[in-house]
Amino acid sequence: MHCARRSLFNSTRRPQVSGWIARRYKGHSAQDNKNNLVRPTSIFPFLDPPAPEANAAHRYYPRKTAADITTSRSPPTRIKMLTRDFIDDSLYNPNYGYFSKQAVIFSPETDFDFTEMRDHMEFMNVLAQMYKELENDADEVDEVARQVWHTPTELFKPWYGYAIAKYMVSEYKLNQFPHQDLIIYEMGAGNGTLMMNILDYIQKYEPSVYKRTQYNIIEISGKLAERQSERQEVRDLTEQHTCVKIINKSIFDWDIHVPDQCFFLGMEVIDNFAHDVIRYDTETAQPYQGLVSIDDKGDYTEFFEPVGSDPLIARYLATRKQTHYKTPALANPMWYKLLKMLPYAPNLSKAEFIPTKLYAFLEVLKEYFPQHRLVLSDFSELPDAVEGVDGPVVQTRYKGTMVPCSTYMVQPGWFDIFFPTNFEVLRDMYLMVCRDARAGSDKSVKVLTHRDFCERYGEIERTTTRSGENPMLMYYENMKFLIT
Repeated sequence: MHCARRSLFNSTRRPQVSGWIARRYKGHSAQDNKNNLVRPTSIFPFLDPPAPEANAAHRYYPRKTAADITTSRSPPTRIKMLTRDFIDDSLYNPNYGYFSKQAVIFSPETDFDFTEMRDHMEFMNVLAQMYKELENDADEVDEVARQVWHTPTELFKPWYGYAIAKYMVSEYKLNQFPHQDLIIYEMGAGNGTLMMNILDYIQKYEPSVYKRTQYNIIEISGKLAERQSERQEVRDLTEQHTCVKIINKSIFDWDIHVPDQCFFLGMEVIDNFAHDVIRYDTETAQPYQGLVSIDDKGDYTEFFEPVGSDPLIARYLATRKQTHYKTPALANPMWYKLLKMLPYAPNLSKAEFIPTKLYAFLEVLKEYFPQHRLVLSDFSELPDAVEGVDGPVVQTRYKGTMVPCSTYMVQPGWFDIFFPTNFEVLRDMYLMVCRDARAGSDKSVKVLTHRDFCERYGEIERTTTRSGENPMLMYYENMKFLIT
């Protein structure tokens, strides 16, 4: 049973390529869009010609990165950006980004007692009622309500966090205890629930290990960093964990060398790492990188240029090539040959979204955390995604209605944009970047399904209903783990 987070709104047109330039998109906000749905104009929209003025306008705009406009109070116009910078700005800009204004992580006030529930449907009904109450409260404050989404950490607390703690402690005791401390770094800790559950487990079941535990949170969001501190403060002093340090910083701005052996956690985080868009010349297979231009009216144009000007894209593609990965974007050459017989036939392939920020994260690990052990978990596939290889889900919420969008070129701040991860390719690239090893050469770097990990390390009996169904195993089948 797939269980992806939901919170959606209006769809605009999909990017359509004819030559090097795609069509233009109106940068509607959720409020603007409620009575103004934009639909594709033909049954084969990718054959539509480009907007005639699109080719000329963007070439005179200055090229910016997300870092360049981090101080902007509102989304800028008359600029152009690489796709990853446009997405990064949409999600993380401190003034109008999605994570600074819209995101709310659902967290039940009390833990679910699964052993007292009849079956998984009773759990779903209880969960749905909680969501309804939370959304009603939000709608009373804001017509376009904050988006609420859930994670396995929150739904299956404390047992999910206990499973991760059990894995880390078992590995730590095999290799480091009692000579070294158990040092943990968690990236993007959300509400701080996982941190609390992990430390509660170690304190309760492994007191000798707890005395040697250090827990560090790296959190880009100032609001979430505050919330993580508050999770400690509401507890009695005797129950607070004094080994926690919260660092309000982006992992991509990290500049401190950590020579110690440590565990590095990233749970439901990498799906929001910005991607770039690549299309390939259908005759030569040469890759082209996508950019977005924003005109003075706030309309978006997607266009493409040959790969080469951006070193991160170039490094990613060069490393991936060594894994012998074959992109599905070029999997049907005969189809493109047939298309060329039609008017306005595209000379570029369908889109492929490549995880360049995830690759940059691996480079950070290699440079600053050379002795790390990595634990990553996130979506491996997603329904209702934008068209293209590894396309994202783009969604927002309006009056309790969750609506997916068909393009990533949407009003910054109102929409969640999150991607699936090809964990098998990630494993191979991790080996090459962080271990200086060939793809597949190190069997200690493993990809596990969500179910496999929970069955191996979880207390399954605590999340099993009276019928024998286990929601922690049944849900999130579209998630995987990378452990190293």
